[in-house]
Amino acid sequence: MAKRDYYEVLDVDKNASADEIKKAYRKKAIQYHPDKNQGDKQAEEKFKEAAEAYDALSNPDKRARYDRFGHAGMSGAAGNGGAYGGDFSGGMSMDDIFSMFGDIIGGRGSGFGSFSGFGGFGGGGSQQRHFRGSDLRVKVKLTLKEVLTGVEKKFKLKKYVPCPHCQG
Repeated sequence: MAKRDYYEVLDVDKNASADEIKKAYRKKAIQYHPDKNQGDKQAEEKFKEAAEAYDALSNPDKRARYDRFGHAGMSGAAGNGGAYGGDFSGGMSMDDIFSMFGDIIGGRGSGFGSFSGFGGFGGGGSQQRHFRGSDLRVKVKLTLKEVLTGVEKKFKLKKYVPCPHCQG
């Protein structure tokens, strides 16, 4: 299924300001929030779609890349690497979405800290902090067609982990 245009998802113009994008996202997030639409898979998908659109359009670098290359520009460079779970898919977890939503409502720690499932908020846990790892550089051969239309390539990565006893 083809992804919808992020501006269309948030119902904003391509020249929308950061404030307009933030307001539009907040409106969509409240409208499709899983707690408000329990058991509604379509609302859940729209909520995730709005969060993904906001993630891309609220960041000036990602927005410029999206404006230039569309969804193809988001897939390769948007990978989160090891800091968010080790895969290079560029996907977002529900914790990522709710931490973004919490930023809009009132900053970090505004009630979205420990989210457990769609039924409600978990209690007692502290919010996970993710730290950015070092950048990776990988040489990949691409054809002109792959560059223009986008492509997914898989590769293996060896990760060195320090010994838990001697840190060597």
